[in-house]
Amino acid sequence: MNQQANISDPIIILRLKEVMARTGLSRSTIYGKLDSNSTQYDPDFPSPLKLGRLSVGYVQSELNSWIQMMINKRDLK
Repeated sequence: MNQQANISDPIIILRLKEVMARTGLSRSTIYGKLDSNSTQYDPDFPSPLKLGRLSVGYVQSELNSWIQMMINKRDLK
């Protein structure tokens, strides 16, 4: 997802447990959504941001946009 944040909006980074809580998805499902070889792959799911050698996070606004997209898809049915 290519989305530029508004300069005045604070950028909030979510850790995996927060992403799991917000989406209701399991850890393995999230990893499946990120793996292009998985049957669960979702090219629209936000990519993690590398924060350090062993840590990643997810940009809250990107996750919110993905959730809104899922709501919009549901409402079109």
